[in-house]
Formats: sequence, C-alpha cells, structure tokens
Amino acid sequence: MAENVLEFTDANFQSEVLEASEPVLVDFWAPWCGPCKMMMPTIEEIASDYSGRVRVGKLNTDENPGIASASSINAIPTVMLYKNGEVVEKFVGVTPKERFAASLDSQL
Repeated sequence: MAENVLEFTDANFQSEVLEASEPVLVDFWAPWCGPCKMMMPTIEEIASDYSGRVRVGKLNTDENPGIASASSINAIPTVMLYKNGEVVEKFVGVTPKERFAASLDSQL
C-alpha cells in the first residue's frame, strides 16, 4: 500500500475517520476482490493528489467486519466520503478517478 494511503480498522475508525477534521475517503475492500485490486492505483493517485487536504485510506472488510456491517457495505469495492463524521457520498463498484476528484473538490 502506498505510504500516503492509511489503513483503517474497527479499532481506529472512530478516531481516524469519524472524528477527523478533514474529509476522509474510505475504500472498503478485500484481498480476494478483483475489482478492488483494479481500484488500488486510483485510490493511491487520489491520496497523492489530495495529500494534506483529504485523508485517504482502505478498510479490509474481511478483517474489520464490525465497521463494514455498521456501514451497510453490501458490495465491494465501495468507497465512501466522510465529512464531519457523516457520509456525504457513496460510490459502489469500480469508479473513475474523476468522479472521486469532483466529489472531493466539492467538499473542500
């Protein structure tokens, strides 16, 4: 995983995502998911492009079922944008970088 892509877990989700002062983009994924692997370069590019302005991270749904369940993740990849602890946008399936960028730009 790229150095500017954070790892979110059931244990740190509250502090790292819900209590963050900046917008947070969370990629819900699993290692066996082909489309999730396809999304990895896009997530890494977004993390690099928005470094210092947006927190970007991944949450492995297999290892962190509590947050995945609480977030009503029914399909992966699912990417959610949080601001002030609330979901402001949800993307399901492989999503182009431009859609993430437009959504992030509207929250900054």
